[in-house]
Amino acid sequence: MKSHLLLLCLTFTLTFLLTESTQPPFACDTSNPLTKTLPFCKLSLPISVRVKDLVSRLTLDEKILQLVTTAPAIPRLGIPAYEWWSEALHGVSNSGFGIFFNGTIKSATSFPQVILTAASFDSRLWYRIGQAIGLEARAVYNQGQAHGMTFWAPNINVFRDPRWGRGQETPGEDPLVSGKYAISYVRGVQGDTYQGGGLKDGHLQASACCKHFTAYDLDHWKGVSRFGYDAKVSKQDLADTYQPPFQSCIQHAQASGIMCAYNRVNGVPNCADENLLTNIARKQWGFQGYITSDCDAVSIIYDVHKYAKTPEDAVAEVLKAGMDVNCGSYLKNHTKSAVQQKKVLESDIDRALHNLFTMRMRLGLFNGNPALLPYGSIGPNQVCTKEHQDLALDAARNGIVLLKNSAKLLPLKKTISSLAVIGPNANSANTLVGNYAGPPCKSIEPLKALQSYVKNTQYVKGCNYVNCTYADISEAVEVAKKVDYVVLFMGLDQGEEREDFDRVDLVLPGQQQALITAVAKAAKKPVILVMICGGPVDISFAKRDPKIGGILWGGYPGESGGIALAEIIFGDHNPGGKLPMTWYPKEFVKIPMTDMRMRPEPSTGYPGRTYRFYTGRKVYRFGYGLSYSKYTYKFVNVTQNKLSLSQISTTGTTLQNSDSLHYTSVTDVETESCEKAKFSATVGVQNHGEMEGKHPVLLFVKRNQVGNGKPMQELAAFESVKTNGGEKVEVEFVISPCEHFRAANEDGLMVIEEGSHYLAVGDQQYPISVLP
Repeated sequence: MKSHLLLLCLTFTLTFLLTESTQPPFACDTSNPLTKTLPFCKLSLPISVRVKDLVSRLTLDEKILQLVTTAPAIPRLGIPAYEWWSEALHGVSNSGFGIFFNGTIKSATSFPQVILTAASFDSRLWYRIGQAIGLEARAVYNQGQAHGMTFWAPNINVFRDPRWGRGQETPGEDPLVSGKYAISYVRGVQGDTYQGGGLKDGHLQASACCKHFTAYDLDHWKGVSRFGYDAKVSKQDLADTYQPPFQSCIQHAQASGIMCAYNRVNGVPNCADENLLTNIARKQWGFQGYITSDCDAVSIIYDVHKYAKTPEDAVAEVLKAGMDVNCGSYLKNHTKSAVQQKKVLESDIDRALHNLFTMRMRLGLFNGNPALLPYGSIGPNQVCTKEHQDLALDAARNGIVLLKNSAKLLPLKKTISSLAVIGPNANSANTLVGNYAGPPCKSIEPLKALQSYVKNTQYVKGCNYVNCTYADISEAVEVAKKVDYVVLFMGLDQGEEREDFDRVDLVLPGQQQALITAVAKAAKKPVILVMICGGPVDISFAKRDPKIGGILWGGYPGESGGIALAEIIFGDHNPGGKLPMTWYPKEFVKIPMTDMRMRPEPSTGYPGRTYRFYTGRKVYRFGYGLSYSKYTYKFVNVTQNKLSLSQISTTGTTLQNSDSLHYTSVTDVETESCEKAKFSATVGVQNHGEMEGKHPVLLFVKRNQVGNGKPMQELAAFESVKTNGGEKVEVEFVISPCEHFRAANEDGLMVIEEGSHYLAVGDQQYPISVLP
């Protein structure tokens, strides 16, 4: 979002702030004789009929004013103002204009930033977080502190480049994980069941919106801005990397909103791309919600992209493409003149309004007093509940990743007599919540959490700020010499990585590395390094340094992250998180961030991107993570070891590519032949430690022959598994060859090719042959 938009809605916002109310805004008040008999208020009629009636009653001027995010009231019809922009990335937030923590409800549960939550690889946890957020969102509305119930989350863009300032907001670099996260989160927020299909008559607890559609993963890098960026993306990369999370979000999650992104893709602005918004999203994938622009994304089509010749042309482009609502004021300012110039038909406006008012009706905002309706009893006592705060703690515990544990330094014994806590991220609760956060229920710094374990804890900030332009190394060294153990809290914050700000390097800021190395050298015993950051950092020096015995990645772990880190450091929780993204070496920055190619190109030395394609050196690989327990895996039973392409093919025949390899195309994974091809793989998991542990079991499909841009490996399935010390359990995975063995060819067609494949878990592999 663009911060200067705050000016656009100042009057609107101040009006709401000055009239604090416990009465939520709604239309179709049964006590209002003005609207009692209007057909759009009759609940017995289908929503489509009610919306058609409502739109038919609006004047052109009234219609145009409803096309922007801050939609004014229509008093003559008893319709209140509505704010489309609210945020709930990892908890209900006041980042947009729709939510206010100025009444009875002062805060909301602040879950870990998404990148850390993703590290749990626990789809049921993701769903429960979505449920909690949706419940708290509805409570805020019922209390009269919300002027909209449309939340612009989740961010499911693939974390393509480690420098991206917004990578922290995403579930990581894997399209499957991003799609599964979208499904769980969206279903939870909207009031659906975990399995889906549980929404009654399409009515929503709150509305979730998947963003940013599509191929958006650069904000501001070396003078290249997201506002004018033209992403050059191959059909192959679009098909199997950039688009699948959004297809999952629409088809399986049934998200009620999507946001078109600022950038162009292959020359066409996303918000003006009819093929993307109408042909793909609505016609191919069956999307039935509303489409919003990102903030000011319409104005830049004329002002920055120069794609439209006039403002009216920009308005015409987006409405004809299928966009419904403009975050900003551009449509309010230029739609009438576009109609007068015959560039926009009133029917184009009506189409958009149909989608917008349908959404408001699905949220129950045209059904009379919400207190008397489903979700009407949700109140302030369901915000910041013990259950939700425990869930935030659990999410942090299960996401934190143990990266190094030499000689079993961790966990520390609770009997240690002294501890030094050093670093600019040790005493800041605000850093832990990341961006797009509302006021948290509670705020506990890592320092305070560690002090509850060791009374004799000494603290040295070490750096002036996280950017560490100045470090008091001598003070930190003196303290480190005197204590039994040292924990360093280093890394990044929103000053180093954020929206509209990408990094230009992958190393620790300023003098952080010098501080860490000096303290480690001076300490009596090997030190523990805790990395607070969203994106990866090249900490190869710490990985190699024998005086750094333990390394934890804490992401931005939310309101309870300090407690979770302390529990792991002192053994009250057994870490099990796995990295949802590759940690690249510092030399990776030689590759322009603007290079969107996923596949490597050996002839030019281009190494590719993400674990699926990247051929270069890694600091830490995708899926890496240690535990206090050692886990072993074994394929107990796999019901198939050979697959026939001709049996999977809908025509019963196969084709041959330029390498004479047989293949079959798979555009629909739910055909009868695809269903018949499914098989199960049962994996035995044993916890060889003494502690109870929860960790994700990751099942990959690997290829023996890599060529034609095929991925080296891909995550096919994952399951979070809890085991007691010494316990053996079995996990059954259902493998769908049509989904898990296919890859995109150069034309963007999804195909399965003949050849040797392997299922892989840990160090265990099971061969599967794909035959013609």
